[in-house]
Amino acid sequence: VQLVESGGGLVQAGGSLRLSCAASGFTFDDYSIGWFRQAPGKEREGVSCIGSGDGSIYYTNSVKGRFTISSDNAKNAVYLQMNNLKPEDTAVYYCAALAGRYCTGGYDYWGQGTQVTVSS
Repeated sequence: VQLVESGGGLVQAGGSLRLSCAASGFTFDDYSIGWFRQAPGKEREGVSCIGSGDGSIYYTNSVKGRFTISSDNAKNAVYLQMNNLKPEDTAVYYCAALAGRYCTGGYDYWGQGTQVTVSS
């Protein structure tokens, strides 16, 4: 089982990045996929999730209107488009897979993370 994130980097405030999460080794269609982030000295927080059942989408309040999650089941991939980035978005971003049709419960698999740094 693998979840591999990519697309992180250094960007100025107001800029954009698109993170990708490539999944392999499990039945992608049976899993909901979430994005999490952890900033230095802070707890990990959930950013967004897309359910495998009805495609329900969730965002944490601080990213609503700026981030967009999407999935491509044909490619076993989930994306996080991040626009109007702010310095407080700086963190390591992780994708994770949750067995089930909805974004509830514990996550089974995690990626290694990708660093996003937003300069002011």
